[in-house]
Amino acid sequence: MLSATSNGAIEDLLCRYEKNPRFLLQLLLDVQERFRYVPTEAMRSIARYFDIPESRVFAVATFYKVLSLVPKGEKTIKVCQGTACHLRGGKQVLSVVGEKLGIVAGETTEDGIFTLETVNCLGCCAMAPVMMVGDKVYGKLTVDDVSRILEAEKEDAILSKTR
Repeated sequence: MLSATSNGAIEDLLCRYEKNPRFLLQLLLDVQERFRYVPTEAMRSIARYFDIPESRVFAVATFYKVLSLVPKGEKTIKVCQGTACHLRGGKQVLSVVGEKLGIVAGETTEDGIFTLETVNCLGCCAMAPVMMVGDKVYGKLTVDDVSRILEAEKEDAILSKTR
């Protein structure tokens, strides 16, 4: 259940859109950005706002991988497991990231900073092995690179909370 503040945030998002279900996906993306996931109560509010069945909102929210029904970390780490990355050490990169963070793909660190995911391709095959942290792409990774990147990204997340 969302707090009164969260319900107010959802209402703020709803009022940005006409009461037309063609805006459903964009509204869900805005909710995801605000909360780092799509809460059940937000889906109910959206269904009422657009006067559509909750099942339709749920169907859209579960169809797109960018949307999540569980809270994600502040930063999502996507480790490529495509062919080029697989051949050049993508599996090892995933292993090191998971080991350093104490999680496996699909999980979020206890401090809520990182969520680890695998992807089939990031479109950077010439830079394999590759991972993304947020919107930053890191390529030609070594084990040492991964450790350094994770430390820098964690520091950045901690510093951004104090700003």
